[in-house]
Amino acid sequence: MISNIRTYFFHLDIDTMTKLSSIALSALVASASAFAPQNAAVSSSALKAADDGVWDPLSLRTLGTGEAFDTFPNVFPDEQFLKEAEIKHGRQAMLAWTGVWATTKGGLGLGLHFEGFPDEPDWTKALGVFAAEQPGWFFCILGFIAICEGESVGHTGDNFRGKSTKTPGDLNFDYLGIKKKASPEKMARYEDVEIKNGRAAMIAMASLFAHEAIPGSVPIMDIIS
Repeated sequence: MISNIRTYFFHLDIDTMTKLSSIALSALVASASAFAPQNAAVSSSALKAADDGVWDPLSLRTLGTGEAFDTFPNVFPDEQFLKEAEIKHGRQAMLAWTGVWATTKGGLGLGLHFEGFPDEPDWTKALGVFAAEQPGWFFCILGFIAICEGESVGHTGDNFRGKSTKTPGDLNFDYLGIKKKASPEKMARYEDVEIKNGRAAMIAMASLFAHEAIPGSVPIMDIIS
């Protein structure tokens, strides 16, 4: 077994070894940079969303194109897929956090409880209680999510390989006619705000799960709850 491994690495050419070493080094740098203070000149906000000049020193978003490293075809997703996934998960997290507010009067509810909805202080049980006490609302929300998901998947195309003609996050659902009324500048601002709030919501939901799994790991949750 050991001799086979040695033989394998012996036959690897220098260029391949260099690339593998670069990938390993990049992963280590990424892990270290997550805990290192960043220069203020890089970004004024950790939640800043930008399409042009985005801060990506490791070129992670270009892995799917093969520009960063000579990767195997179709192993890494294209930037189209990454944008679609970020927007979708941000929306899911915002909806989930709204659910926490809607079903809790105190603590994490922050006084934003929806009148007529159940009051369940334990957010891990809130969905079950809500489904049992408000089945109409529950299935309406579930149906809305299913329609959005179907619209998203049905018109996304092959965005994993960057061949989709759909704009990431666009469900072609604008019953208020905002696109027609708003200027391109305002639309760009709305998109930027959605991404920022989606990122904040994902961090908030991750904090909830971390707080539930490891008590005391998120001190602010102890204060709020």
